[in-house]
Amino acid sequence: MVPTGMRQCGACIVAPPPLDACLAAVPYAYPWSHLVVDYKFHQHAGWATSFALLMRSAPWVEPALESADLLVPMPLSKERLQERGYNQAHELACALDASKVTQGLLLRILHTAPQSALPRTQRLHSVQDAFAIDPLHASPLKNKRVVLVDDVMTSGASLHAAAHALRQAGAAHITALVFARTE
Repeated sequence: MVPTGMRQCGACIVAPPPLDACLAAVPYAYPWSHLVVDYKFHQHAGWATSFALLMRSAPWVEPALESADLLVPMPLSKERLQERGYNQAHELACALDASKVTQGLLLRILHTAPQSALPRTQRLHSVQDAFAIDPLHASPLKNKRVVLVDDVMTSGASLHAAAHALRQAGAAHITALVFARTE
């Protein structure tokens, strides 16, 4: 479903993306890009509350959160989680609505190079098989409305790969919700 006033391009009509919608609070540009880097890499997990407040103020976010059955944070690989000490997407999801957050459903099964280090064409392929659904936790996903939460969307490769795994497991509707998105 496309929110009122939004249109789809011809390519999306012919080959629909795995996301039904993507919502972002701010552009991934100065000063937000610097804040996101600090949040992600310099142990500022507490900023999630402020970021979530900004996310909730963006158009269509409140209705998406209210209608969601589950909030699914983008998972990190074990290596990346050890590096950072926390999952920034999980912190955002909990700050948005902790009662709907599910952890362990969407798994990151491949450790890949950071997306920011890759050119766009490689980004699209590097995460293609990086996500899976834990079969022991998959049943709550069937026919549910999911909000997939992450901090940043650049090429969309990671969100699309994760959404593809959620869709194959039976999710009925998937909205990506990010703090910042490249224009």
